[in-house]
Amino acid sequence: MNKKEELNAALVAAMKSKDETRKIPLRLVMAAVKLAEIESKSELDDAGVISLIQKEVKARRESIADAEKAGRDDLVAAAQAEMEVLQEFLPEELSEEQLKKIVQEAVAEAGASSPADMGNVMKVLMPKVKGRADGSLVSRLVKQALEG
Repeated sequence: MNKKEELNAALVAAMKSKDETRKIPLRLVMAAVKLAEIESKSELDDAGVISLIQKEVKARRESIADAEKAGRDDLVAAAQAEMEVLQEFLPEELSEEQLKKIVQEAVAEAGASSPADMGNVMKVLMPKVKGRADGSLVSRLVKQALEG
């Protein structure tokens, strides 16, 4: 079963059980998938669906940060619950130790020696960690590796 079918099955199950916490974010992701497919005039593969899920998770993180600044605990809880539902459909994230190892390999592969080479390292690294690590964490680790 591909990711799109998996999401659709989860949405149907959430609708049957009247689980609003699961239904809302799943419906939003399925709508984003359909919109992307209409725009590209082709069916999305798993990587494209995962990318859309990651965008939705990132949006929830931003919503949580904004709601915390506003002191709206109810909105924080709702966004957190939606984010947890969406994260079920993402590949397992790499630990920081695993990521550091992959960063070191990418630095060696790119032949990088200074922070000026960061772009080259990121070109090598991002396809390897796409969907399994937060971009800001990857960037920070690459910067540390090249500076120290």
